[in-house]
Amino acid sequence: MNWSRFIPFSLSTDDLFVVFAALSVLATLFAIWQGLVVRDPMAARVRALSERRNVLKAASRVRRNRAGSDLRSSGLSMMRQAVTRFKLLRGGQVEQISMRLSQAGWRSRDAVVVYLFAKFILPFVFGGIAVMFLFLSASNAQSLAGPMRVVIAVVAFMAGFFGADVWVRNVASKRAQEMTKAMPDALDLMVICAEAGLSLDATMTRVGQEIAGGSPVLAEEFSLTAIELGFLPNRQAALNNLMNRTNLPKLRALVNGLMQTERYGTPLANSLRVLATEFRDERMLRAEEKAAKLPAKMTVPMILFILPALFVVLAGPAAIQVFHTFR
Repeated sequence: MNWSRFIPFSLSTDDLFVVFAALSVLATLFAIWQGLVVRDPMAARVRALSERRNVLKAASRVRRNRAGSDLRSSGLSMMRQAVTRFKLLRGGQVEQISMRLSQAGWRSRDAVVVYLFAKFILPFVFGGIAVMFLFLSASNAQSLAGPMRVVIAVVAFMAGFFGADVWVRNVASKRAQEMTKAMPDALDLMVICAEAGLSLDATMTRVGQEIAGGSPVLAEEFSLTAIELGFLPNRQAALNNLMNRTNLPKLRALVNGLMQTERYGTPLANSLRVLATEFRDERMLRAEEKAAKLPAKMTVPMILFILPALFVVLAGPAAIQVFHTFR
């Protein structure tokens, strides 16, 4: 059978064998090159962790602030110029301010700039509004005495001075309450993942994905900790960052337990199961305490609102009948 008619480009059988041999040699050289090349396994991992960190930061930033990007950038630049001009970033309390803001969920340097600008400008804003309302209004000037107007203006100035601190403290407290409520369920999921053979960073990643719907705050903290566990050379530094970001007693106990597990080699599932049981018992005791306080708290509302209406309903018809009888 003549195979030459099936060969394209008018090649002979010998030429086709030569082409196949050349391709085989090239494939062999490529396989040897792939085996001899020293690859860096950390490059792709670092790039993936960086991309995931950026995604988490972008999602958190979109959730906190949905204003226009142009307006936000112009406002931040103005605030940054004001803070730099008055040298507010050179104080010794910037680290403490950054820690408090991170506990409230604001971790960028722009958050520190906004906080310092608000703390600087709000006293003048509140004080100026109080002065305009009290001293420039004719009705208020006649109804209030001079010392009383001065006291109200000073109180408004102090409210503006402490307003930023109160706001940050309230936001941090709400975040702590949300994480406290979700901790027992998160620890149960961590126990399941640990018993399934997952590592600590994989456990936190999985738990963060599962509890994202119920507690996005705790899911974000676990996801960031998982990223730092895979990125930082010291695992204890990542756990300490989790403890410092939250400043929550339950997470501090969790971090201490995880550190002891890393140091002494104790089973991770056993320590997590003990912590989950303790947290669940503590939540039950707190609910029972609130239920025990309920009768004492309901005494005054019952006396003021419920008992008068009850007396009117019960004794009202009898009183009307007696009134008609003796009239």
